[in-house]
Amino acid sequence: MHPRDQLAINPDRPALIMAGSGEVITFAGLDRRANRCAQLYRKLGLKPGDRVAFWLENDARFFEICWGAHNAGLLYVPISSRLTVGEAAYIARDCDAKLVIASAALRAEALAAELGPEIAVLVTSAPGGFDEAVAGMPDTPIAGEVRGAAMVYSSGTTGRPKGISPDLEAVGIDVPPAVTATVVRLYGFDNHTVYLSTAPLYHTAPLKFTMSVQSVGGTVVVLEKFDAAAALAAIETYRVTHSQWVPTMFVRMLHLRESMTGRDLSSHKVAIHSAAPCPVAVKEQMIDWWGPIIYEYYGGSESVGMCAIEPLEWLRKKGSVGRPSRGKIHILAEDGAELGVGQTGNVYFEGGSAFVYHKDEAKTARAKTREGWGTFGDIGYVDEDGYLFLTDRRDYVINVGGVNIYPQEAENFLSTHPKVLDVAVFGIPHAEYGEEVKAVVAVRAPHVAGPALAEELIAYCREHLAANKCPRSVDFEADMPREPTGKLLKRLLRARYWPEKNKQKVG
Repeated sequence: MHPRDQLAINPDRPALIMAGSGEVITFAGLDRRANRCAQLYRKLGLKPGDRVAFWLENDARFFEICWGAHNAGLLYVPISSRLTVGEAAYIARDCDAKLVIASAALRAEALAAELGPEIAVLVTSAPGGFDEAVAGMPDTPIAGEVRGAAMVYSSGTTGRPKGISPDLEAVGIDVPPAVTATVVRLYGFDNHTVYLSTAPLYHTAPLKFTMSVQSVGGTVVVLEKFDAAAALAAIETYRVTHSQWVPTMFVRMLHLRESMTGRDLSSHKVAIHSAAPCPVAVKEQMIDWWGPIIYEYYGGSESVGMCAIEPLEWLRKKGSVGRPSRGKIHILAEDGAELGVGQTGNVYFEGGSAFVYHKDEAKTARAKTREGWGTFGDIGYVDEDGYLFLTDRRDYVINVGGVNIYPQEAENFLSTHPKVLDVAVFGIPHAEYGEEVKAVVAVRAPHVAGPALAEELIAYCREHLAANKCPRSVDFEADMPREPTGKLLKRLLRARYWPEKNKQKVG
């Protein structure tokens, strides 16, 4: 399972198509480019186990950089293109990068100045930069190839991002990681697959899924930037068979449903989603539109385990993220006691991949039990048939007078209100009860925001949920702080309402 296998089968098949520019790289071309990158890494002194970081937009270079690092036994570290120079420099230093490859469009020169001479920086599309350096390398494989791996950083939703460092095994480059083998099996990736990647490639799932597709000879189509209309057009234009989404993308596409009725989406067989909870009503509408092709999985960058659920299963178990496809689930109370069927607690997996948070032993310890079971930090329960239902993130539980409130419930219902575009629910200070429930809402039509709509939304929520689970107040926001993957940066909203706690954290 390696793109090089295609050289003897179909070397001229596209390994990559950039949807916006139309740039095509064949498997033969990808292999040559990856070999040159691996040669460059060795020339610069990088050896197996070293780190190369890259700070790029969605760019065709992603794949030659990653496959070259994969073949050279390196840990390759994608840095979010949304970060500031200082934030990018923090990750480059923290991961102990020996080399950073950076885009001129992302202030790469400023990054180089910030890092100084201790870390080499090669700038793309610059005189004497990455493109010239790699072009001068041989396009043949390096001696002593050994498999590398991605080292991704958390999004920093609760503070500074932390590197998730996998165990590197001294195995051949064609031996697939466990996650690759799992997703290939689950979704039937093969050399006939045409896979649409809609999110930034620096995130874990887009990076690992696209490389998994290429490893078995499938074609990857990459959107330079998500646009609902462009994504639907790409399915038709490139006869996409598989795709990956987050729930906020579903919402944006559903707004275009009537205007897109003429699109030929018949090639589309598997649409995968994850990264954030999907409201049941949104998923029902997508299945009604696209048919039973919506597949969901639950996992994370730490790879401690994985659940998956197929469309027809989900229609029987609406709201579930499925049963384990990797690892065994344990639901634990705060004291570590194992809970039974239907009881809500912390979700742990037994038998997942080994990992550590780079340079943070305390955080690593908090993510694991004495037995070595790992968690993504979510709360949920398992039903009588073994299906997992998530109720919220452990960090987001609201404690109202000693009662735990899971804000995801209110978020799911409020997101179905016809005037709501996006919503976040979290706890804010309350003198008597400690916390109370607050909603922050982005609306479809900004002129409707105000006290009357706030009352309407609170009443709407109380029609579906117990009053203590519903917001006592609603504020309005023009645009919610979300990662491109759909992950809500709730800490940025909460910080406005917890000024003293926020000051203490900073200090």
